[in-house]
Amino acid sequence: MCKLRNVFTPYPDQRPGTSGLRKKVFVFQSKRNYLQNFVQSIYSSIDLLDRQGSTMVVGGDGRYFNQTAIEVIVQMAAANGVGRLVIGHHGIMSTPAVSCVIRKYKAIGGIVLTASHNPGGREGDFGIKFNTANGGPAQDAVTNRIFQISRTIEEYAICPEIRVDLATLSKQTFDLENKFKPFTVEIVDSVESYANMLRNIFDFAALKELLSGENHIKIQLDAMHGVMGPYVKRILCEELGSPANSAINCVPLQDFGGQHPDPNLTYAADLVETMRGGQYDFGAAFDGDGDRSMILGKHGFFVNPSDSVAVIAANVFSIPYFQHTGVRGYARSMPTSAALDNVARATKIELYETPTGWKFFGNLMDAGKLSLCGEESFGTGADHIREKDGLWAVLAWLSILATRKQSVEDIIKDHWQTFGRNFFTKYDYEEVDLDAAIQMMEDLELRILGKAFMGQRFAVGEKLYQVEKADNFEYTDPVDGRICRNQGLRIIFTDGSRIIYRLSGTGSMGATVRVYIDSYEKDPDKIFRDPQVMLEPLVTVALKVSQLHERTGRTVLPTKLADNSFETYQLAPLFSCKECVQVCLAPMQYCTMESMHLLYEILPHTAVKLCSNENKTADSRSNSEFF
Repeated sequence: MCKLRNVFTPYPDQRPGTSGLRKKVFVFQSKRNYLQNFVQSIYSSIDLLDRQGSTMVVGGDGRYFNQTAIEVIVQMAAANGVGRLVIGHHGIMSTPAVSCVIRKYKAIGGIVLTASHNPGGREGDFGIKFNTANGGPAQDAVTNRIFQISRTIEEYAICPEIRVDLATLSKQTFDLENKFKPFTVEIVDSVESYANMLRNIFDFAALKELLSGENHIKIQLDAMHGVMGPYVKRILCEELGSPANSAINCVPLQDFGGQHPDPNLTYAADLVETMRGGQYDFGAAFDGDGDRSMILGKHGFFVNPSDSVAVIAANVFSIPYFQHTGVRGYARSMPTSAALDNVARATKIELYETPTGWKFFGNLMDAGKLSLCGEESFGTGADHIREKDGLWAVLAWLSILATRKQSVEDIIKDHWQTFGRNFFTKYDYEEVDLDAAIQMMEDLELRILGKAFMGQRFAVGEKLYQVEKADNFEYTDPVDGRICRNQGLRIIFTDGSRIIYRLSGTGSMGATVRVYIDSYEKDPDKIFRDPQVMLEPLVTVALKVSQLHERTGRTVLPTKLADNSFETYQLAPLFSCKECVQVCLAPMQYCTMESMHLLYEILPHTAVKLCSNENKTADSRSNSEFF
C-alpha cells in the first residue's frame, strides 16, 4: 500500500517564511511533486523516533486546493510513521484552533493550510506552514532544516490508496502493510475544542448579558467567507445569544466570495459602511484563517491595532483568565507603535520589543515571561495558545465593554487622556527597484549610525524633534540568547516618537520599503487633533532624512476615492486623505486594492498635501535642520 517515489526535481524556492510557504495555486498544481516535496521535507525534519506513532494536527482555512492538499498530507503521514492525524471537520480549522488542538492533544506539531489574508480561488494563493509542539510557528532552526531538506530531497513516501472522509466526525483506522501501524485519522469538531478553551478564559455569563440581556448592545461581525464563520455562529450567536443576523459572510468559500479576506478598512468596506450608519455599537472583521481581526466602534470608529493591544493591557483584569494567572509581561513587534510601552511603564510590567514574527512571542510565553502581545498588522493574542487570535481579541474587547459600560470610542479616548496618544501610520513603497532600495537603506544606515546624527534636531513648524538613539534593530532573545540582526532601521527621539525603515519582499518584482511613523503626544489639548496634522512633521523628517522619494523615484501617489477608482496627482511628492493616515506610495501602474490594504482611517477621502521640500532651508551652523 505504501510506496517510495523518486523526486525528479528538488525545488530551490521552498524556503518557509514567517508564515510558511506561500505560492500561487498554479505553482502547487503545475510543478511536479511540488506539494509532496515540501510535505516530505516537513516530515523528514522530525526525527524518526519522535515521528513514529506520534500525533499531528491538520487544518486549513478552506481555500481552493485545501482538500487536495489534505489528501496528500494524510497519505504521506501514514507512510512516514505518524500514528494519528487529528483533522478539522471538512478539513477546516482556524489557525488559533490548530494551536489549541495541538496543545490539547499533546501533538508533536501541526500542518496549517492557509495563505492568511491573501486572495483564494484557482487564481489565488495557497500556503502551508508547520507549527511545532507548543502550538506556535516553527522557529528558524526548524524552518531552515525543512528548507535544506527540500533542496536535496530524492524521494518521498506515500500510501496513495488511503482515502479519508472529511465530512463525517469520526475515527478512521487503517492497517498498513509496513512497520508503522495502525494509522488513525480523527475528524474532530475544532469549534467545540476552541470554544471550550475560551469558556475557561472569559466570563461567558457576562458576555451573554452584554449581547442578549435587557440592555444588550448590537454587534456586527464579518467572517469574510473565511474559516471563522462556523466559530462566530457557534460562539457569538448560538452560545452568547447575539442575533443570527449579527454575523455575516459566515459560509467558508474556496475563493472567499471573490474578495481578499483581509480585515481592514479597504477590504471590509461593507462592514465599515454599515457601522457608520450608527445602528451597531461594536463591529469586527476576521481574516481568512482567523488569527487577525479589526475592531470598530459605533459610527465606524476605527481602533488602531497598536492602540487595541494597549487598551486590552490597560483593562487586562476585565478578563477572568488574567485575574487567575496574573500578568507576566507584555510584548509588541518592533514596528508596532509604543502605545503598549506606556501602559507597561505605568503598571511596572516588563515590556519586550521583538522582531516581526509571532514565533518570538511564543518563545517568551513558553518561558513564562509573556502574557499579552500584539502587532501593528491587526494581530493580537495571549499565552493561552501560541498564535495570534482574532476571536480572542474580539471577546477581550467585549469583556472590556461589559466591565466599563462605555462605548468603544469613549474607552479609546479615555485611554489617550490617561497614557497619551501614539499617532501612528505606515507607508508601503511597493515594487521599488531592488538595487535602488538596497543602496538607499545602506546609505541611510551609514548616516543614522554616524556620531554627528546623535542629538541632531529637526524643526518642522512648531515641532522640534531631537535624536536620542538610532540603530539597526537587533534582538537578543532573553530565553535562549539567540540574536536576530538587521531587523530595521530605527530613529528614536527624546519625546518617544520613532521613525522606522524596513526593507522586505525582495524578489524578481523588486522590493517593498516600509516606513513606520510613530508620533507620541501627551498634551491633552492635542491628542484629539487630526492625525494628518499631527503626523505631518514626523513624516516630513522621515522623507528628508532618507531622501526616499529622490532615491526611489516615487513621486506620484494614487489616492483611493469613494467609488473605489483611483486618481493620480502629479504635482506633489506625497498625498494622502484628510482622515486617512495609511497610504500606498506606489506609482499608478502598481496601484491595486492590495496595495491599499492597510488604510488606517475611513472615507470620505479628501486629498491633502502632507509635505513639500520646496521651501526647506538648512542651517549648517547648528546640529538642526528646518523644513
